[in-house]
Amino acid sequence: MNSIAWIDVWHIIIFTNTILALWTVFHRKRSVATSWAWLIVLIIFPVIGFVIYGFVGRGISQENLFAINRQHHIGLDNVQKMITKAPKKTSAADTSPHARILIKYLDKDQEAPITKNNQLKLYTDGVAKFKDLFADIRAAKSSINVEYYTIYDDQIGNQFMDLLIKKAKEGVQVRVLYDAWGSLGATKKWFNRLVKAGGDVLPFITSRNMISRNRINYHLHRKIVVIDGVISWTGGFNVGDQYLGRKKKFGYWRDTHLRLVGSASLLLQERFVMDWNASAKKEKEVITFDEKLFPDLDEQDIRQGDMAVQVVSDGPDNDDPYMRNGLVRLMMLARQRVWIQTPYLIPDEAMIAAWQILVNSGVDLRIMIPCMPDHPFIYRATQWYANQLTKIGVKIYTYENGFLHAKTIIVDDKFATVGSVNQDYRSYDLNFEDNVFVYDRFFNREMAKQFKADMAKSTLLTPEMIAKQSHYLHFKQNFSRLLSPIL
Repeated sequence: MNSIAWIDVWHIIIFTNTILALWTVFHRKRSVATSWAWLIVLIIFPVIGFVIYGFVGRGISQENLFAINRQHHIGLDNVQKMITKAPKKTSAADTSPHARILIKYLDKDQEAPITKNNQLKLYTDGVAKFKDLFADIRAAKSSINVEYYTIYDDQIGNQFMDLLIKKAKEGVQVRVLYDAWGSLGATKKWFNRLVKAGGDVLPFITSRNMISRNRINYHLHRKIVVIDGVISWTGGFNVGDQYLGRKKKFGYWRDTHLRLVGSASLLLQERFVMDWNASAKKEKEVITFDEKLFPDLDEQDIRQGDMAVQVVSDGPDNDDPYMRNGLVRLMMLARQRVWIQTPYLIPDEAMIAAWQILVNSGVDLRIMIPCMPDHPFIYRATQWYANQLTKIGVKIYTYENGFLHAKTIIVDDKFATVGSVNQDYRSYDLNFEDNVFVYDRFFNREMAKQFKADMAKSTLLTPEMIAKQSHYLHFKQNFSRLLSPIL
């Protein structure tokens, strides 16, 4: 075939690729930004772009969606019972009419009731978090339910697994639900040690058979542990050595996690049960109601805590960006300040608009991001948005003492949220996430104190610093930003 013929073939390939790209991108409802990002990939990388799209661009499978949506609540009645038994007044909580605007929105489907009898403890260091988590697991009497995006087969991962095996052998019901994509390296053989000891292990439904089903998106990003239905843990820490600062690449790992005691733990238990049942392949694996999982908290347990808490979860099974909108609703309550920590800063247009409204209203808006990447394209896109947000008056701080992985928001001196949600498209639209919303002045004060301590280890991004960035760096930032809706 001569060169002219090859050129003709190439033109046909390009034309066909372009037509298919347009049909592929626009035949399904999605945001304008996401549509353009995929169009760029499909046109710049003919044929190969469609292979990439086949794995990470398609919607959640109908089979998985059906399995998730057919799950029913089995423990909410007990949660409501505990709410009724709890003291009517809480000494430290703010559940005023101002706060009830947010409370009502978050509980719009009656799945996130406000609980007022909780104790909360804040953790920002991995060593301290795992020390106390392990102590709680050792003291477990009836059940330990574990749900993590990442569980690595490394030093802390094996310590964690060995402890669960020990408890399973003691007769405690141990269940582990994990995301197979996030837990690469933790093989089925590795998990089977727990199964042989009497525990149960399942990969989350969307991470099971990812390659054969041609989908590697839609990750279980939650990090939940519930012990005996009374004590629970959730936040940003996964299970791995890097989360204790043992990886030279990241250095110190700065994250935020919560230990909860009270009826909010029943809500996290409910979340675990629904995720587990959606992932169960066999009828015998399905969890049914058990008073050991959803115990009636006695009078003493109820009166120990006075913090008002809502546990909120979201995922791609929800047609609306429920969690994203909930965070916007939270920030719109602000009169003085909104302080945010996030490892990834790739907001959508709605979030940017909310931040611009806050800044133009005189609210002190500060966003703290890491000083180093764990994903190159995402980090360059984060830098691009940091530059743009600085130009509209947002104070961007770069944490310099290692890697910042915390996902938190502080609003005025009343409200705060801690959880698994990053400020990016993936958390808004693709991942299964959970956040704890706290209505408590004392807790807010503790969060603000930690934010200020982190600011002392951070650098404020200035227009002068942005101007000194190289043309090549700006090119990488701009290119990454174009792909940001699909990163």
